[in-house]
Amino acid sequence: MRSPARLAAATSLTLALGSLGCTNNPFSPSPTSEDPPGPVHAEFGLDTRPANPGCRAPERPQGEVNVELVDAFPNLTTLRRVVLLTQAPGDNTQWYAVEKVGRVQRFTNDPSVSNTSVFANIIDRVESNPSEAGLLGMAFHPNFASNGYVFLSYTASGQNGNALTSVISRFRTNAERTQVDPSSEEVLLTVPQFASNHNGGMIAFGPDGYLYIGFGDGGGGGDPEENGQDLQSLLGKMLRIDVDNGAAYAIPADNPLTRDQGLPEIYAWGLRNPWRFSFDRETGALWVADVGQNLWEEVDIIQRGGNYGWNIKEGTHCYNRQSCPGAFVEPVVDYGHNEGQSVTGGYVYRGTRIPALAGVYIYGDFSSGRVWGVVEDGATGERTAEVLLDSGLNISTFAQDQVGEVYVVSYDRGGIHRLEPDGTPNEDAFPTTLSQTGCVDPADPTRPAAGLIPYSVMDPFWSDGSVKERFMALPDGETIKIDENGDMELPVGTVLMKSFRLEGKLVETRLLMRHPDGEWGGYSYEWNDAETDAALLPAGKTRVVGANAWIHPSRGECMRCHTGAAGRSLGLEVRQLNGEHLYSTNRISNQLKTWEHIGLFQVPLSPSVEQQPALPALDGEAPLAERARAYLHVNCAYCHRPGSTGQGNANYLHWTPDADLGVCDEPPLFGDLGITGARLLLPGDAARSLIRARMDRRDAHAMPPLATTRVDEQGVQLISDWITTLTECP
Repeated sequence: MRSPARLAAATSLTLALGSLGCTNNPFSPSPTSEDPPGPVHAEFGLDTRPANPGCRAPERPQGEVNVELVDAFPNLTTLRRVVLLTQAPGDNTQWYAVEKVGRVQRFTNDPSVSNTSVFANIIDRVESNPSEAGLLGMAFHPNFASNGYVFLSYTASGQNGNALTSVISRFRTNAERTQVDPSSEEVLLTVPQFASNHNGGMIAFGPDGYLYIGFGDGGGGGDPEENGQDLQSLLGKMLRIDVDNGAAYAIPADNPLTRDQGLPEIYAWGLRNPWRFSFDRETGALWVADVGQNLWEEVDIIQRGGNYGWNIKEGTHCYNRQSCPGAFVEPVVDYGHNEGQSVTGGYVYRGTRIPALAGVYIYGDFSSGRVWGVVEDGATGERTAEVLLDSGLNISTFAQDQVGEVYVVSYDRGGIHRLEPDGTPNEDAFPTTLSQTGCVDPADPTRPAAGLIPYSVMDPFWSDGSVKERFMALPDGETIKIDENGDMELPVGTVLMKSFRLEGKLVETRLLMRHPDGEWGGYSYEWNDAETDAALLPAGKTRVVGANAWIHPSRGECMRCHTGAAGRSLGLEVRQLNGEHLYSTNRISNQLKTWEHIGLFQVPLSPSVEQQPALPALDGEAPLAERARAYLHVNCAYCHRPGSTGQGNANYLHWTPDADLGVCDEPPLFGDLGITGARLLLPGDAARSLIRARMDRRDAHAMPPLATTRVDEQGVQLISDWITTLTECP
């Protein structure tokens, strides 16, 4: 059974045991004869804020090519959910940011810029509520300066029972080329989308002057309609059309298919969800990032008439079959879901700031924030991917300016970052052992450094039954901001430390750091058998501890859970901290009041924040529905919330009204696991509810999707009981 988290989450329980002479807590001071006889309730757990001279986030570790991201426009804070950033042909003075909601913002290419102007606004015709829908693409006509044509790709409401309609339209701008006229729309192409995901949606003009269009397979998980291989469907394809001829468009003469063979717009097929593509400005090669299904993400170079394998293959691997013979074009590179979960295409670097990247294709992952470069061996022609950096961003798109420099765009914050050469120390200078971090006593790394502040959460995240201890290190003089929802924004330099003990053995300490560049990174330190120190792991790892397998997440996997939309820290929110904690002073006190008393908050807690209720523990005495909603908030909402990485429309935030959860009687987008009549949540029927079924397995379909090897049986039972009590959708 889990311990009730009112007085004691795992941290406070083990602190209490340590203070009473038990030895199973590695971060408790040893008892002395002067210790008080037992804990007492007090107004505050600490009298003063401890000084923190040594535990501070350093520069992030770098890959073999030392690069970093710099904030290109630090004063620009108004962009939201940007899915494309581009420039008009030949003009390096302006940027155009495409916002998913249906708007394009225009701003000056100046580091000091703080204002934008609306270049296009078609919110009135864009359906953007599904997580993958919205205004997804924009392309300037190659002769934009003279003809003023702009092309937009968006999703509109579906017709005839379809979820959405993908639309490609041409618009005209005013004489000054500063604003699109919404009334000038000429619809060129529409494609019904039977599901709300896998829309693709990017458009771009190639060096041949034709418009290229990327469409996903239509969604539904696993391509149930087999659109990827169906040459009579435009879904799951790269298209190429001539927008300068024909009534709406013409078919280029060298497109690969005749009407007898398939739809003539098709240029290449067998794609699942091409998310961002680009042309190498020197070679003309068309690079596409194709988002994978359950296991593999891939990067392709598109050939005219090429078949890229979906849904017969996923990356270089067969999909749901033992063999997959066929004339398929193999990916340039692919990677597994231990490194990321949603590939974002980028650009071949043709700038001058980073000579080592010349000719390197740069791409990233939306979920993990990792950025890679595809490097070609000049002698053999073999291409391999090298990690350039872990950005800590939800990378929605890359951009390239007129001089070939590459930018990275963060979806959740709208931030725009430029790749720059990095002069900071390389990986070897990053602390390779826990004792070198400044966050523990170097003479005894099982003890925290004096400046760390312990804390506990009211409803712990499931971590394979391990016992956890949590500490926070704030830079001296820095404070915490709290937003209206109770999420805490921690200052640059913050380190959060969490240690895990499994079967009585100290196995791992994880550090979550907010680096000097303002972004976050997660790092796993593996304890040695003697528990004298822990070593930094360069990648993920699975080890056997007693009778159990223990997963050390990779740095990319850390950031898949610690999403930007969730505030990165996850446990540092009012609902998780608004409860009692047993401090080393042997006082039991409310954590929020203690933190306010010692000056951790930037401003005093407002009544609306202070009165936010604590999350009820899984096995506590709160009503069943409250405990179930708290469980979903803790274990699922870091991804499944607005603006985060979860696919579909689920919103598991604790304060979301039941009617807005987005799962009740909803069909699945990503497969039904073989369950007849499956729904995400079917009132009264836990067996056919996929949110329960995915919890009750540890494979590629599991939720949460990583870092656990054991099913949370109590959690599964809780959600099952809750679903069984429901009689209808709210």
